[in-house]
Amino acid sequence: MSKQRILVVDDEPDICDLLKLTLERMDLTVITADCLTQANNLIANQAFDLCLTDLKLPDGSGLDLVSDIQINHPDIPVAVITAHGNMDTAITALKSGAFDFISKPLDLHHLRTIVKSALKVGTNTADRRSRDTLLGESPQICDVRSKITKVARTQAPTLIYGESGTGKELVATLIHQKSPRSDQPFIPINCGAIPHELMESEFFGHKKGSFSGAVADKTGLFQAANGGTLFLDEVAELPLSLQVKLLRAIQEKSVRPVGSEHEIQVDVRIISATHKNLGQLVEEGKFRQDLFYRINVIELKVPALRDRIGDIDYLARHLLEKLAVRDRIRLPKLSEDALKKLTGYKFPGNVRELENTLERALAWCSGTTIHADDLGLPESQPEQVTTEIEASKPSNLNLEDYLEDIERKVITSALEHNRWNKTATAENLGISFRALRYRLKKLDLR
Repeated sequence: MSKQRILVVDDEPDICDLLKLTLERMDLTVITADCLTQANNLIANQAFDLCLTDLKLPDGSGLDLVSDIQINHPDIPVAVITAHGNMDTAITALKSGAFDFISKPLDLHHLRTIVKSALKVGTNTADRRSRDTLLGESPQICDVRSKITKVARTQAPTLIYGESGTGKELVATLIHQKSPRSDQPFIPINCGAIPHELMESEFFGHKKGSFSGAVADKTGLFQAANGGTLFLDEVAELPLSLQVKLLRAIQEKSVRPVGSEHEIQVDVRIISATHKNLGQLVEEGKFRQDLFYRINVIELKVPALRDRIGDIDYLARHLLEKLAVRDRIRLPKLSEDALKKLTGYKFPGNVRELENTLERALAWCSGTTIHADDLGLPESQPEQVTTEIEASKPSNLNLEDYLEDIERKVITSALEHNRWNKTATAENLGISFRALRYRLKKLDLR
C-alpha cells in the first residue's frame, strides 16, 4: 500500500525540516515547497492527501492557496500554520475552507492529531447519506443536507440556528457522523438545563475537595468528548462568567478542572446551537462578542416546518410508521382531510409538535384511519399576542405592574394554545422549561 502524501508549504527551512521529520516518522511521504508558485505547480501535477501551509509566503498569502485548493482540488484538506495568538487570521482561514489551524511555536502532539484527523477525510467509510435521517425533499432541506456534507469536512466551529423542534441536534449529529471524528464521542450538552453554579464543574471537571460536595475527582464534558465533538445546545443560555472560560478553552484547546493547578490538553470540535438571535444578544451585552465570533465560524440555518410545507406529508407518514412500530399496532392511514389540516397548520413547535400531534391522533382515532378531528389542532391559528397587548395599553399604570400584566397575558395565551402542555409552551415562547416554571410561580399561574 502506497504511503499517503503531504505537501508542506513554508519558506522557513527550520520549520520545513521539523515538519518533514515529524511527518515521516508517521510513515508519510512529505514534499516541501517554499512559495505559493511552487506549491501550485506541485498540486497541479501531483496527487496529495493533505496540505500544510504557512499563511505568510514570499509571493503571496496562504489564504490564496486555501481558496485555490477549495475551488480546484476540494478533496485535499488544508491545515494552516499561524503566528501565535493570531486568532483573527486563523478564523479567516477556517471561513475560507481550511480544515484546521496550528499556531507557532508548533506543538508536535497537536500537529500529529490534526494530521491524523485530516487524513481521515478522504478515507472515512461512514455512510455519507443523510436523506434517510434528515427527512424531506424540499429545496430548503436538500440545501441543509448539502451543507452538512461540506461542514463535516472541516474542524471549524459551527453555529446552528433554528427554532425549537426543527432538528438542530439531529443536524449536529449528522455533521459528527460524516466527519473524521465519527469513531469518537459525540457529547451533547443542554446549556439551559445545567444549574449555573455547577456549570464550570460539568464542563471542565473538578478535583476532590475543591468545593463542598466534591468527594471524588470528576471528568468534565470537554475531556469526555476528547477526540470527538462537543455539542452546545441552547448556547445562548450560558452565563457571562462561564463564557469567558469557554472562550479560553476553545482558543487554547485546554481546560483546567476546578481546584486543579494544571491544564489538560483537549482535542474537541465545537458545534453550538440556538433558537435566539446571538447577534442581538451581543448588542445587549448578554453574550460575549469574542465568543460569538469564535463559535460562529460557520453558520448553518435549519428551516422551520412551515417554510417547507411540502415535506409534511412525507414526514407525517414516516412518523406514523415509527409510532406504529413502537406501539406494535397496525400502521394507520391519514385521510385527505387530516392531511389538509396538517399542511394548513403553521406548527410553531415544528417537527417535534408534528410528532406530538400524530401521537395524540393515534390515541383518539377509531380504526386505522386518522381524520382531521383526531389531530386536535385548533380551527384557526392563534392570534398575535402583541395585538392584544397594544389594545390594552394603559394611560397611567405602574411600569412593573404593566409589564407583569403583559407577561401574564402572553404566557396564558401560549398555555391555552398548547392545551397547558408546559414543555410545548416553553418551546413556543423560546425559553427553557426552568424559566417557564419560574415565571408560572412568580405570576401564580400554576
